[in-house]
Amino acid sequence: MMIKQIFQYGILFCLWGAWMMPLGAQTKELPVIEAELTFAPNVPPPVARDYPARVIVRLESQEYKGELSKGVEYEFWGYNGHVPGPFIRIREGDTVEFHFKNAQDAKNTHTIDFHAMTGPCGAACLLLTEPGKETVVQAKAINPGLFVYHCAAPPIPVHIANGLYGLVLVEPKEGLSKADREYYVMQSEFYTEGAAGTKGLVPFSSQKGMEERPTYVVFNGKVGALMGEGALSAQTNETVRLYVGNIGPNLISSFHVIGEIFDRVYQEGSLTSAPLTNVQTTLVPAGGVAVVEFKVEVPGDFTLVDHSIFRINKGAVGILHVEGPENPEVLKRISVNETEK
Repeated sequence: MMIKQIFQYGILFCLWGAWMMPLGAQTKELPVIEAELTFAPNVPPPVARDYPARVIVRLESQEYKGELSKGVEYEFWGYNGHVPGPFIRIREGDTVEFHFKNAQDAKNTHTIDFHAMTGPCGAACLLLTEPGKETVVQAKAINPGLFVYHCAAPPIPVHIANGLYGLVLVEPKEGLSKADREYYVMQSEFYTEGAAGTKGLVPFSSQKGMEERPTYVVFNGKVGALMGEGALSAQTNETVRLYVGNIGPNLISSFHVIGEIFDRVYQEGSLTSAPLTNVQTTLVPAGGVAVVEFKVEVPGDFTLVDHSIFRINKGAVGILHVEGPENPEVLKRISVNETEK
């Protein structure tokens, strides 16, 4: 009952805001741009313009079966058919027009709470959409930074736990420094009936969620998403920038790349604050983000982990594969001694 009342009050506030600022009042004569959306681990190119625009973002909530781990199927709820949902890249000062569809065959009402947007419910009150319907909402990107978005239809924890989340990057007006490689990495937890590795279609466990006992902790929606053919890649002497999100819904991430030190860490996704430098591991809270940058000086495989290290066994592991010439000034083996028999 409490959640229902919150939404009812939120809708009243949102409608009041919409009445005070009619649709289109701030978008007159702004150029209209269709947002380029990408799926993890890919990131759209930097914003090349130096002026605000009305940016059209199209998202659709879908309910579908997919692979959670090898031989393990799960009924995901995702935006645009992916978990995590698309990476959205806009500019500070843009007016964003969100077109949100809920798939015709969906069994549930869905919405989107944008942490990047100012107003009651993060626009979720206005975007609450029944199956087969579409809702359009306009919001202004006032604050630069990296932000999460997620479903906030009740019961909120269930909608988040099943896969309805993603990242929004609001670039500062002056833009970002150049990076040779940019990647989208999002950590999340899945709570299923049975033990990890149970084959077949596994149902969601609300009880495990409430007890904060995830069956899986993963990067980019499934076990092994950043392994093998899905591994990230770079060349030596390149700067790598990772946009790291952690939707939770419960755990804090201790994000670390084994064999690298972060040259810069923008805590909480604040791109206008001075970054921390020379950081080994950074905390990313549930519902939070971080931006990390580092130069890769030597070739090899660098392992991405949540340094709450047993979570590797639950799936929180990935690879950054770096190619290029050896760099003995940075790292070399001196000798190998045989053990006496």
